[in-house]
Amino acid sequence: MLDVRRLRLLRELAHRGTIAAVADALAFTASAVSQQLSALEREAGLPLLERTGRRVVLTPAGRTLVRHAEAVLEQLERADAELAHARHGLAGPLRIGTFPSAARIMIPTALTALAERHPGLEPMLSEIDPAGVADAIRAGELDVALIHEYDFVTARPEPGLAAAPLCTEDMYLASSASHAPSTDISDEAAAPSAVAVSIGAWCAAPWITSTPGTMCHEMTIRACQAAGFSPYVRHRVDYFGAVLALVASGQGVALVPELGLTDPLPSGVVLTRVPMSRRTKIAFRSGADGHPAVAAITEALRSAVPESLMR
Repeated sequence: MLDVRRLRLLRELAHRGTIAAVADALAFTASAVSQQLSALEREAGLPLLERTGRRVVLTPAGRTLVRHAEAVLEQLERADAELAHARHGLAGPLRIGTFPSAARIMIPTALTALAERHPGLEPMLSEIDPAGVADAIRAGELDVALIHEYDFVTARPEPGLAAAPLCTEDMYLASSASHAPSTDISDEAAAPSAVAVSIGAWCAAPWITSTPGTMCHEMTIRACQAAGFSPYVRHRVDYFGAVLALVASGQGVALVPELGLTDPLPSGVVLTRVPMSRRTKIAFRSGADGHPAVAAITEALRSAVPESLMR
């Protein structure tokens, strides 16, 4: 009989690539992970891994077993959801991941609503970039998390993860008088190439982006490339409040989603609507969509979405 805990380790190895990464993610030692995977190979009766020095790759049998492991783990999530429905009341920790602009605007309202409806739940919030959500949810570090994607950067399918839509935001180019557009953009909003033309009007300006490796950084780079230029990046800052302050001081221009805007805006910031959007979703483990705790936080989050984003 194959051990489910060992199947989970094999699945993590398929996604993370190294035994050391699996050990770090799941609070094991590397030797313990190796021992458990060796035991799984004995259970399976054939090699699942090929070891070449420090490198480990899955054999065809290993990849086949990972596909079955995904299905098994999803079914276990469904079983856990059914058992949760049989219990009286929701209780215990609920680990939630979020990105900063959602944490500022939506999360406090959502957690207040959650506490009123399900006082036994203990929400535990962690800030995380959407790029790291898949690993964190698969490893059990998070139960649900907010992720987002942009028109130029769509989220790739992640085995073991499912997601439900939450809201859609407009996108704005934030600039100041010291970085006015180099061309007239007054009539460009109706043009078919409005994204490229509008953003391209600031091709000569210095840019402020998020840090490399984040979806927000990739979005800015790809949007500029679609407009026909590679941006000169002067500053790399993740917090949109700080980005807007830098724009106001003449340090550059930036693309900012609606949730990232502050009220009031820093004096001197000019916003130009660009025909792009950011879409936010609620991610959770495949099979957990029927879990009452996941349903509860989903309902609370949807009740906290600003009216302007309900589309």
